[in-house]
Amino acid sequence: MAHAETAGPITAPPAEDERLSARILRFLGRAPVHIFLVVIGLLWLVPTLGLFLTSLLSPGDFGDQGWWQLFSEPSKVTFENYEAVFDNDTLISALFTTLIVAVGGTILPIIVAAMAGYAFAWLDFPGRDWLFILVIALLVVPLQMALIPIFSLYNKLGIFDTTLSLILFHTAFGLPFAIFLLRNFFIGIPRDLMEAARIDGASEIRIFLRLILPLGLPAIASLGIFQFLWTWNDLLVALTFCRETQPITVAIFSQLRQFGANIELIAPATFVSLIIPLGVFFAFQRYFVEGLLAGSVK
Repeated sequence: MAHAETAGPITAPPAEDERLSARILRFLGRAPVHIFLVVIGLLWLVPTLGLFLTSLLSPGDFGDQGWWQLFSEPSKVTFENYEAVFDNDTLISALFTTLIVAVGGTILPIIVAAMAGYAFAWLDFPGRDWLFILVIALLVVPLQMALIPIFSLYNKLGIFDTTLSLILFHTAFGLPFAIFLLRNFFIGIPRDLMEAARIDGASEIRIFLRLILPLGLPAIASLGIFQFLWTWNDLLVALTFCRETQPITVAIFSQLRQFGANIELIAPATFVSLIIPLGVFFAFQRYFVEGLLAGSVK
């Protein structure tokens, strides 16, 4: 005689108002943090917004009142300042020079640091740990110490006042942090993946290109953001090693020194030089936090 199985108690699905109340409670619990972050973000954007609105004012209007007058009198907006910037051969040439230096000063250290980081993380060679300690020690060396010696070296090599000199300098001083960051990320890759690739007959070059670089993309993108922003916004190194080959920061500084309060040219030129690194940051921001945490957990 078959016995029917006794069915267990059936749990009723949560009521719709309970699910809604839980969502409301979670939202209210996170609301103070969200409001705080929104306020911080708006405060961070105020200088950028002020610079943009200033670049849309004529010198006379800006001298009468501040940039906030555009909210009450939008008819004062003019794009003649940007036309003057793009008609200025010095500023346009400086913008292209900055782009070449920033791209070269970002790609070159990433390539070198990626190979060095892989070697420090997964290759055994004599003195590896001591060399890595030396790399870490170089992080505390200020670049101001090297300006005069490198100045003399560039004169002897004949590369003073060239884009190559700026790229090499930014590469040299960006490498310690780049190697440190990428090595810490690469060493967190599971060893089983490396051993499986070697068992399958993959060479070290193939492992580096097909395995390490794709998995290390978050750290590489984060490093690229740091290096690009530092290179693009540099003023001290460019002032030291450049006379005719001027990046945009030096060109704007020269305009300020030459014409004083020439705000109708300085404001739009500064905003143009600001919007490009901001675009680079927002393009790679999804990798930023993950790259910052590279090597912090395993």
